[in-house]
Amino acid sequence: MTSKNILTGKKILVVDDEPDVLATLIELLDMCKLDTAASFEEGKRLLEDQNYDLAILDIMGVRGFDLLKIANHQKIPALMLTANALSEESLKKSAQDGAAYFAPKDKMADIELFVADVLTALKMKKSTWEKWFDRLSKFYDGRFHGTGWREQEKKFWASKIKTKF
Repeated sequence: MTSKNILTGKKILVVDDEPDVLATLIELLDMCKLDTAASFEEGKRLLEDQNYDLAILDIMGVRGFDLLKIANHQKIPALMLTANALSEESLKKSAQDGAAYFAPKDKMADIELFVADVLTALKMKKSTWEKWFDRLSKFYDGRFHGTGWREQEKKFWASKIKTKF
């Protein structure tokens, strides 16, 4: 099954304070039913009032970690999408706080794959972080100057990924 098939008709909320990011995601996820929000307040209202298959949350500018708490409370899986908060600390905090995925805006062109990864893993009752690791660990190794980010937290990441690395 292709990612387009997996995503067709899925209801997704995108919260980001950058209009160009919202426009790009609308274009890239045109097979989905999308709602967008450009502020914390608007995102909070939509998360509390609507049901979504997934939320894509920016971290900076819209209080993404606060929105993640609301999404978790509403049982809406969240994919954190960030540029300015692309750090080892934000990655681990996202995983600890219940995010399903942590993607860099540098790789936004692959958002269809990332969303499909999350929805497929959840449907199969698997960790969403396994596919994330397969797809993006080399990117983060380059970004974080080697494998130290995962070696320092080996036990934590092994529990999330459920595999050896």
